[in-house]
Amino acid sequence: MNEAKLQDFMGRLVTDMGGGAMMATVILGEELGLYRAMADGRPTTAEQLAERTGCNARLLREWLSAQAASGYVELEGDSTFRLPPEQALALAVEDSPVYVAGGVQVLASMFLDKDKIAAAMRGDGALSWGEHHPCLFSGTERFFRPGYKANLVSQWLPALDGVVPKLEAGAKVADIGCGHGASTVVLAQAYPNSRFHGFDFHAPSIEQARQRAEEAGVAGRTAFEQAPAKGFPGSDYDLVCFFDCLHDMGDPVGAARRAFEALKPGGTVLLVEPFANDELQSNLNPVGRLFYAASTCICTPNSLSQEVGLGLGAQAGEKRLRHVFMDAGFRSFRRATETPFNLVLEAMK
Repeated sequence: MNEAKLQDFMGRLVTDMGGGAMMATVILGEELGLYRAMADGRPTTAEQLAERTGCNARLLREWLSAQAASGYVELEGDSTFRLPPEQALALAVEDSPVYVAGGVQVLASMFLDKDKIAAAMRGDGALSWGEHHPCLFSGTERFFRPGYKANLVSQWLPALDGVVPKLEAGAKVADIGCGHGASTVVLAQAYPNSRFHGFDFHAPSIEQARQRAEEAGVAGRTAFEQAPAKGFPGSDYDLVCFFDCLHDMGDPVGAARRAFEALKPGGTVLLVEPFANDELQSNLNPVGRLFYAASTCICTPNSLSQEVGLGLGAQAGEKRLRHVFMDAGFRSFRRATETPFNLVLEAMK
């Protein structure tokens, strides 16, 4: 027994336990409006925060103390706390490109669905997306939306070959696995001359997507329909998009083949996937562990619940994704750009 190694591991484990507990407080802070009430950066006491939010002052004292212990807020004196502007961008400002507080609901679903996940692991591995707690659906939208708003129009689309001029002139676009329509709405807001069709196999998400489009004022140039990735309707698309969803599908090759059939000659697929290297050893890092954990509880069980059940997982990597699209008939496949959290890939018909 290496005593130093044991103590080092126990330190990391306690740190992770504290981080897991803190995520529960982040969910509470977001839902109760606590971070937003502190977003002005002014020092506040528990009593003052209670007056602003209508919450119990004694519990807020504990909540603020936990935030201070983690460095999420700053302690000034003995009983005054301040949310710095840097932390506010991540925790309080929903339009910020680094906002993450709403997306922590995804982690909540992993705990709420623990019994279902355990049953899947004891059985055939299958747990369909629609069987999860509803907080997964809203959390997924809120987790990915800041990245789409920050990067999709400004960086990802310009990295594709000849796609932006088509969108500006008026293109026909399919957004496969659109969920609540966050990506579809961003596209429709940026390119008013184009028409956008969102498809998802989860009916409640389609209803939410229609509502989001209405709220954003783009309902007139978007259409949402419940449909599987292997059987979405329509043809002569200029662009087919898969945003953070292909690895969840039971038959990604079949989905890619349907995209190939639906595209015009020379059409493009925009594939956005969680960032991953091709080898496991290169993914043993903070981003990799987050995505592997989510893949264990959400992504891979969903794939295994469907026909074929390929189970790519959220850390599939560029090499495996390339095989998917080349097997589907595409003539080219390349990495267009990337972020610390995303691979942005282009496949052309």
